Amino acid sequence: MTTFTAACVQNNAERDPAPSMASLADLVRRARDMGGDLIMTPEVCTMMEPRRRLGREKAQFEESDESLAQFRELARETGAWILIGSMAVKIREESERLANRSILLRPDGETVATYDKIHMFDVDVGEGESYRESNGYRPGDHATLAQIPWGGLGMTVCYDMRFPYLYRSLAKAGADFLTAPSAFTVPTGRAHWHVLLRARAIENGCFMFAPAQVGEHAEGRKTYGHSLIVDPWGEVLADGSEDVGVVTAEIDVAKVAEARGKVPSLYNDRDYAAPAPLAKAAE
Repeated sequence: MTTFTAACVQNNAERDPAPSMASLADLVRRARDMGGDLIMTPEVCTMMEPRRRLGREKAQFEESDESLAQFRELARETGAWILIGSMAVKIREESERLANRSILLRPDGETVATYDKIHMFDVDVGEGESYRESNGYRPGDHATLAQIPWGGLGMTVCYDMRFPYLYRSLAKAGADFLTAPSAFTVPTGRAHWHVLLRARAIENGCFMFAPAQVGEHAEGRKTYGHSLIVDPWGEVLADGSEDVGVVTAEIDVAKVAEARGKVPSLYNDRDYAAPAPLAKAAE
């Protein structure tokens, strides 16, 4: 199977899972009607609850999560592979924090792989926006590479895209496709979204799939949108702009080998001795 259709769902999650899932179900079905073989949703696509205490109360354990059960049924109904970009999931080892977990489902609804976001968005981005994701989420500690019918799928989430060595390790391990489901802020999106995603695709010779949330959410939080599908040469094949909806692109898997053959940086990579830290200037 050398070609398939990738579909990125772009939604506007509400602060409760039920209405978010109603919209997502319609969008997933639309994506399948548009030919989507691999359908991907954004980060925290089922719930954007700005208050940490309420978010924890609404979150569920993975094995009993009602939204996950609905996604499993959608996979069976559509016959598509579904990447749930991420969900807020309770973890038994933590009393206060959740996992920001990406979940890959095969067409029979069974879980193929999961990935917990490694890099926490603890930043002050300006324009009055400050985030401390680590207050509410426990970071993951391992990378995830999954096998899908068309090749290797490296799973990441949002802020991970600023850490290129994660993507390099996935590509070296066999990833042909990289996912970065996101709920990107507007200031950082305007400045960095397209640049970062194109760079990750180019430097690894991989397709990049980045479904994203869009619009204004509860209590005034805004997300950037512009879900992207980027080919291994850095060409943007689809851009979701600033509306709720679905974008698709036909994926020619041969483009991975073609890009890596032209610029084999993945294979020219070498180990090297790191520089010694600079001494701090005397005060």
